[in-house]
Amino acid sequence: MPEDFRDYVMPLHAEKIAGIGELDAYQWVERHLQQDTFRSAVDAWTGRFAATSFRGITTDGTIDRALFPRRREDAPTAEMVAAAGLLLGTLDDRQRSAVRHPLDSRVWRAWMNPELYVNRFGLRLDEVSGTVREAVLGLIRASLSEAGFDKVRKCMWTNDFLGRLVHGPRVMNEFSYNFNLFGEPSEITPWGWSLYGHHVCVNVMVVGTQMVASPVFLGAEPNIIDEGPHAGTRLFGTPDELALELLHGLPKNVRDAVVLYPDKRHSNIPPGREVFGDELHLAGMFQDNRVIPYEGGRAADFPTDSRELLLRLAGNFVDHLPPGPYRARLDDIRAHLDDTWLCWIGGSKPDSPFYLRIQSPVILIEYEHHAGIMLTNTNPAKFHTHTIMRTPNGNDYGAALVAQEIGQQLTFTQQS
Repeated sequence: MPEDFRDYVMPLHAEKIAGIGELDAYQWVERHLQQDTFRSAVDAWTGRFAATSFRGITTDGTIDRALFPRRREDAPTAEMVAAAGLLLGTLDDRQRSAVRHPLDSRVWRAWMNPELYVNRFGLRLDEVSGTVREAVLGLIRASLSEAGFDKVRKCMWTNDFLGRLVHGPRVMNEFSYNFNLFGEPSEITPWGWSLYGHHVCVNVMVVGTQMVASPVFLGAEPNIIDEGPHAGTRLFGTPDELALELLHGLPKNVRDAVVLYPDKRHSNIPPGREVFGDELHLAGMFQDNRVIPYEGGRAADFPTDSRELLLRLAGNFVDHLPPGPYRARLDDIRAHLDDTWLCWIGGSKPDSPFYLRIQSPVILIEYEHHAGIMLTNTNPAKFHTHTIMRTPNGNDYGAALVAQEIGQQLTFTQQS
């Protein structure tokens, strides 16, 4: 039976969270910066942010620029433009100046998934009026599918639940997120938005009727709410079940290739493969140009049923897209299915934590169960989940589509 997160709720006198109720997000990060471990991590993150110009994630350092053609996808661009207009109409001059950035702004790459408030761009939603927050949510709703908006909101609710669980509601709450707009909202020319904060980072670019919504990071600790107004909320049950069904359905020789290590803390995992904050994730924040070779088993070797199940699993990680772009994304994934690789680190029992990666020329998905950050479990557990979805070969943030539209490759280095 899976472990219960309630067994790992941190006592209020624990050194890690002592006094959190008296601190806001600014004071919380300043306290952490006095600790060498966090200072080193933050310095590394901000250093990569400052030094990077965007190229894109690859398997070998080479970008394939022929993968993402301009085409009709029926993105809800008109609805998005209308919602963006309503949002801008609710803002004062200072807020409009803060939220708006050039299309090639470095702020696209500023997203961070920890609760530590380091990159302070755009509008902090817990610092604006309810009217502004509702307008921001209106734009997000207009951009995403119903399932995608629901997933984002549930992740925000679990963040609020965690904040109340550790008595730190000014550090983690439903609206402890930053929102930014890029370019000029238009039904024709490229523009987009980003939302980022603890366990929720979403980047959306539209180019006419096409949409790219990546990178996307969604997570939760815990991934269930058992009290309060959102009691009964659960996250990530479907990908968990599909992943295990997929693994168990593979022939033994294929499964042996897919499973790199049978435990997330296996002694043979090379030093440095697990890193602070990300654990086994490779494509997280500030990894926009990382070279990530294929590992595991290739879908060309999967039986038909397993190939279809792999598509269903991948589809769960792109279902935040509205119907037209969602269909187009699934078509892309299916077209490259033979060149799709699956790797797995961890156990295969219902209560076993694991890491998986699905990777092809057009998509990269990571799914992982983590150890506690605000809970006390030192080993990974299934109630703390991180997910990442990327578009490799230079089309994160829609950069490959924008380049075709404007005749210029974006590097996302422009100061805002």
